[in-house]
Amino acid sequence: MVHRPVARYRRAESLVCYWDGTALVAYNYLTRVRTPAPVLAIEVLNYCEDWRTIDDVRSRFACPVGPLKRLLRLLAQRTLLDRHAGDGPPAGRSLTAWEPWMPDAAVFHFGTKDVRYGSQRELDDQLVQKAASRPPPAPVKAYVAAERRTLPPARPSEFAQILTGRRTWRRFGAQPVSITDVATLLGHTFGVQQWAMTRAGRCALKSSPSGGARHPIEAYLLARRVAGLPRGCYYYDPDAHDLALIKSGLTSGRLVTYLANQPFYRDVPAVVVMTAVFGRSQWRYEFPRAYRVVLLDAGHLCQTFLLVATSLGLAPFCTAALADSAIERDLGIDGVNESVIYACGVGVRPPGVAWAPWAETTEAPPLQAPKAVAPR
Repeated sequence: MVHRPVARYRRAESLVCYWDGTALVAYNYLTRVRTPAPVLAIEVLNYCEDWRTIDDVRSRFACPVGPLKRLLRLLAQRTLLDRHAGDGPPAGRSLTAWEPWMPDAAVFHFGTKDVRYGSQRELDDQLVQKAASRPPPAPVKAYVAAERRTLPPARPSEFAQILTGRRTWRRFGAQPVSITDVATLLGHTFGVQQWAMTRAGRCALKSSPSGGARHPIEAYLLARRVAGLPRGCYYYDPDAHDLALIKSGLTSGRLVTYLANQPFYRDVPAVVVMTAVFGRSQWRYEFPRAYRVVLLDAGHLCQTFLLVATSLGLAPFCTAALADSAIERDLGIDGVNESVIYACGVGVRPPGVAWAPWAETTEAPPLQAPKAVAPR
């Protein structure tokens, strides 16, 4: 007689409930599945804080076995219950490392991964329609009745020219970027400048600040057209200042998939994907607000990357529209302890234009000062 393992059920650890109007909704933010939850379902989920068999649940609630089986099956299908029918340890990703930041930061981080974006033209058309019926908020504020004081002009400098010259490019020249330029970008942005000793241990010093000097952000180079470097996905070692090959080859189609199907990046020579190793920040800051600091760290690094690229006369861009799980799968990271956060990229500037923000333009649009309106 063949022994059939008894199925066991446990409440998903990435589960929250909230009211949507008059309906109570159970939401697994790891799988991003929402479902209305009647009272019995909530009671079963509450009881299954540990692994339970059908007999356990039936004895607890005195329900007919048929309807109870259907309820448990439905809750498992909706990922509100984890189901395990084997003799070994249960499969699946554990969020144990996230416990200090759960549920506040975890709901936002996992619940906003893998957003499905429409085509660029669809998004543009939606914005045009929205602006016609509901204009966007004013880009700046103005205190009309307040006493004003005119400031002296900002001092001109070579660095000021780099700041004012930074723009987001979406058209690139046909030439590859040089390995020297890529090395300069990676070294000045992500490289360890020196090490410092504290009472809590060694910490890295870089060109951008990091909360508590934890530096949770890692950099992965996606190389398509880098002179002297085979196409592929590489990990940048910020201490050794070298590249470790993670995955050979990289098609333009795959790169566009990574960047949420944004067509203007099909031929970009190089992209740097930033990931966060959350444990570095969680070790020091065991409260969910620290998740904000991880995002701020990525922003600091991205602006440094853009300014270094501008100083080199290159055409940089940045984007948070990413196919998170596809990138994580190909980079071999688990998406829990280390996860995709942000991306920046670079190419050479196309000839004959001072700035190329849109794929269909051949020259830069005129820059106009925004008109300030008084806050209401």
